Amino acid sequence: MKWFLLMFIICDAVSLQGLTKIVSARPQVVNIGAVFTFDSLIGKVIKIAMDAAVEDVNASPSILNTTTLKIIMHDTKFNGFMSIMEPLQFMESETVAIIGPQRSTTARVVAHVATELKIPILSFSATDPTMSPLQFPFFIRTAQNDLFQMAAIADIVQFYGWREVVAIYGDDDYGRNGVASLGDRLAEKRCRISYKAALPPKPTRENITDLLIKVALSESRIIVIHASFIWGLELFNVAQNLGMMSTGYVWIATNWLSTIIDTDSPLPLNTINNIQGVIALRPHTPNSIMKQDFVQRWHNLTHVGLSTYGLYAYDTVWLLAQAIDDFFQKGGNVSFSKNPIRSELGGGNLHLDALKVFDGGKIFLESILQVDRIGLTGRMKFTRDRNLVNPAFDVLNVIGTGYRTIGYWSNHLGLSVVPANEWKNTSFSGLKLHSVVWPGQTTKIPRGWVFSNNGRHLRIGVPNRYRFEEVVSVKSNGMITGFCVDVFTAAINLLPYAVPFELVAFGNGHDNPSNSELVRLITAGVYDAGVGDITIITERTKIADFTQPYVESGLVVVAPVRKLGTSAMAFLRPFTPQMWLIAAASFLIVGAVIWCLEHKHNDEFRGSPRRQVITTFWFSFSTLFFSHRETTTSNLGRIVLIIWLFVVLIINSSYTASLTSILTVHQLSSPIKGIETLQTNHDPIGYPQGSFVRDYLVHELNIHESRLVPLRSPEEYDKALRDGPGKGGVAAVVDERAYIELFLSNRCEFGIVGQEFTKNGWGFAFPRNSPLAVDVSAAILQLSENGDMQRIRDKWLLRKACSLQGAEIEVDRLELKSFWGLFVVCGVACILALAVYTVLMIRQFGQQYPEEAEGSIRRRSSPSARIHSFISFVKEKEEDAKTRSSRGRQLEDISVNGSSRCN
Repeated sequence: MKWFLLMFIICDAVSLQGLTKIVSARPQVVNIGAVFTFDSLIGKVIKIAMDAAVEDVNASPSILNTTTLKIIMHDTKFNGFMSIMEPLQFMESETVAIIGPQRSTTARVVAHVATELKIPILSFSATDPTMSPLQFPFFIRTAQNDLFQMAAIADIVQFYGWREVVAIYGDDDYGRNGVASLGDRLAEKRCRISYKAALPPKPTRENITDLLIKVALSESRIIVIHASFIWGLELFNVAQNLGMMSTGYVWIATNWLSTIIDTDSPLPLNTINNIQGVIALRPHTPNSIMKQDFVQRWHNLTHVGLSTYGLYAYDTVWLLAQAIDDFFQKGGNVSFSKNPIRSELGGGNLHLDALKVFDGGKIFLESILQVDRIGLTGRMKFTRDRNLVNPAFDVLNVIGTGYRTIGYWSNHLGLSVVPANEWKNTSFSGLKLHSVVWPGQTTKIPRGWVFSNNGRHLRIGVPNRYRFEEVVSVKSNGMITGFCVDVFTAAINLLPYAVPFELVAFGNGHDNPSNSELVRLITAGVYDAGVGDITIITERTKIADFTQPYVESGLVVVAPVRKLGTSAMAFLRPFTPQMWLIAAASFLIVGAVIWCLEHKHNDEFRGSPRRQVITTFWFSFSTLFFSHRETTTSNLGRIVLIIWLFVVLIINSSYTASLTSILTVHQLSSPIKGIETLQTNHDPIGYPQGSFVRDYLVHELNIHESRLVPLRSPEEYDKALRDGPGKGGVAAVVDERAYIELFLSNRCEFGIVGQEFTKNGWGFAFPRNSPLAVDVSAAILQLSENGDMQRIRDKWLLRKACSLQGAEIEVDRLELKSFWGLFVVCGVACILALAVYTVLMIRQFGQQYPEEAEGSIRRRSSPSARIHSFISFVKEKEEDAKTRSSRGRQLEDISVNGSSRCN
């Protein structure tokens, strides 16, 4: 009994020790710190939301078991210093996680300390996109990253076709980094921020007024407000007083405005009037029964409006509770140890050596990142870069006393009128956004920009050329006229808004300036646009934007030409001598082949030698007119004749067409046939000074620059072409067709040779991303459609044509290379026909004269005798040969029978 009682006591002690270990692994209370300003717009919502979440967690039997979750909330009272110090106080006690701070600026400081002490920091309001998990591994954002909000704004800007925006923001980490992210997203859409307008973190009304006046003087009317709850509404009040909430303006607010509307609704009448037509974003939270129940419960808890921050606060508490439960299930233990660097911190009045390290911090962090649950805000799960999955935003339009949802944005779907979570179950029409009521109570989409209201006219650079005054000309009194100027002025007059501009001459008027340099100066900001004969080429489009081409003008070659008169031997010009020789020989050869094939059995090809020769010649050349009377009876002859008649048809048609052109159209002759000739010879080539033609000839056509001669004016063109290479001139000039047509209008001794070898056009140049380029392009198309473009062209460029303008450069004579295929086919047919005919003749000869074919031993006939017999057989008429062969066989039979009787 004594031993039994002793064993019982020992077992009981062991059981109690194990129970004690279990209880120590699952403490009765787990402390979580929360740092925010209670009376702030966010704070008064999240305090109620977190209290409700803690109540629900502790009442749920499915989580934490016997452990109680406790949140200790500290009020920072709008004080940045307290926002840093309060979390440090939590780190002195046994707090496993901290919710907060409220602002991104202080969250950065606290996150550094939390990383050293391995205490997770969770925030749903510090949405600075630059807070990377690589830099702050223990910082966890439980709301949407501002990176996605800026991507949504960039998609909206692109959707409406705007190119530039003005960004107004607070000059702190949150504002600067958010706007930097917006700039990156806009750049991906080929848009940009034209003006970054920064305000102090706590601006005065005077600060806001001064800044908005600068914004009003800028060109862009698309204004993005990445503001603070403190001064955002004040900015709209000032904008209303400055008349900036009127027609033409577009205001896009980040989620700060939707938070104010949701929390303080209904807003005062004067406040709601100040934000009419504004587009605002709000983090999207999908509808669910859980959310509807919570909203109903919220109305019973408080009269404060429920914003998305309240929903994220509620879900953050539940996320922590689930992570704590997982932490305990993994065997985690809530224990803290002294900071290993406490000796370096020293004592001091700040007591920094009291900060403790959470021993299970890394395991707890992993538990947080592995949570995957459905909450009020949707799915709570983190990606590899620690952003919540399925980022999405509502796009709101402030109208009347509230707002209207005009669409949604999601990371994988972009803009849509259907939420991303409902898209698969809805017939998607492809509509991006519903109609918007813009500031000024208009539904017409604003253009998005105006000319800056600073009294400055646009400086339009115009090339001051020494040549071709019809295109553009700078008069001695400073007036600038010409075709290009008239087209630009007409296009500007078609725009629905006024464009103040002044034309500024570029160049000294003695040397032709470089259009490429003019485009570069436009990019540098010296000029606001370029008007003139500016050819649109690849290198220029890389640094500037061009309008729709208003003149199509490629490069051509102009060279001296001479008129070819008619002569008695003009009928020989369609063919080259080689072609004439081969054609004549072909007629004779085909005639001889037909004679060979038809001679044996066709009486029309028989007779005396003189008659046969005449017949062969007559037959050959009469096929040229398809008037041959002789019929062909052999199949081989017919085959050869059909092929030959087809060849004759092609040659005859080509000859007729070429001769008709020679006799009916004025022909011009030039030793230069086109750009190909210039590439192969070594003659000097003229080009317009200051033009892109030089670079094109050197770099694209590999013509040595020593051969290129710059020419300034039509007069220099004329002199250089007349002198020619022998007298220091040029063999040809390469220039754009528009100039060459003006040059040739009164110079008949020159002409365009060859084909146009490039396709270019003239356009007006503007800086990159200039919205004016798009509008002027539309105006140019309108000028072309209504006929004004042609009238302007006729006014400046239409000249009396030279009498030889309708003449054509001498057409190349028809050469053998164009017909050699036909001759080869015909020759092969003749050879095959003769070969087959020869085989048939040998076979017939062997059948009719077997003793000749076998070379009888008795007669001992020589080879020459057998060949002579074969030729005689071929020349002999077929009927005579058959008759003679029949008689021979009869005589042979009689001889055989007589010999039999004698025997």
